[in-house]
Amino acid sequence: MRRKILFMVTSAAVIGPKNRPTGSLLTELAHPYEAFKKQGYDIDIYSVKGGEAPIDMVELDDPINSAFLSDDGLTKMKSTESIENLSIAGYDAVFVPGGLGPVADMTDNPPVQQILADFYESGKVVSAVCHGPVSLGNVILKDGSYLVNGKNVTGFSKEEEENYAKEDVPFELEDLLKVHGANYSSVDPWQPYSIADGRLVTGQNPASAQGVAEKVIAILESAGS
Repeated sequence: MRRKILFMVTSAAVIGPKNRPTGSLLTELAHPYEAFKKQGYDIDIYSVKGGEAPIDMVELDDPINSAFLSDDGLTKMKSTESIENLSIAGYDAVFVPGGLGPVADMTDNPPVQQILADFYESGKVVSAVCHGPVSLGNVILKDGSYLVNGKNVTGFSKEEEENYAKEDVPFELEDLLKVHGANYSSVDPWQPYSIADGRLVTGQNPASAQGVAEKVIAILESAGS
């Protein structure tokens, strides 16, 4: 049976007091998408509100980014279903790409949190990269514990945010994860770093998106059919 991956993406096109343009970072969409597609997985893209989902930092000198925009990836981003209409049945994993958008509409979003809790508690793989782990920070499981509590996780670091979007975000992702019990770690700014803790996979920054996808694939393939 073919594996099936859900990309859950932001609908936020701006963030912060100066309405900084944002969305899902293209690299964090395109590289995992290509990795999952190459593996033969089916991929659906749902967004918070449905409709066209915004994309940020369109860097076309990257051939994988260009391929995503000229292939079915862009088509899917232009016409997403809302997570309000989502059933997790049939999916093997969920992936949340970053960009600043998730900070705006996924941090305190009950449907987002319920979907991620349901994925995790159903034995499925939960993954996110860069700012995407904001979606994980407030997820509470049925036993009342935070999903990230006691887990080894990473995400966009305070050091990276200092020179990127500190004035645009209302909190530090690193702090959110730590305050809810995560064993947070990071490497030097902008270097690839991804962690798998059981069925929870996180990546630090855009350079880590490929590594997150590879770890998700490794978990799914090790589980067999």
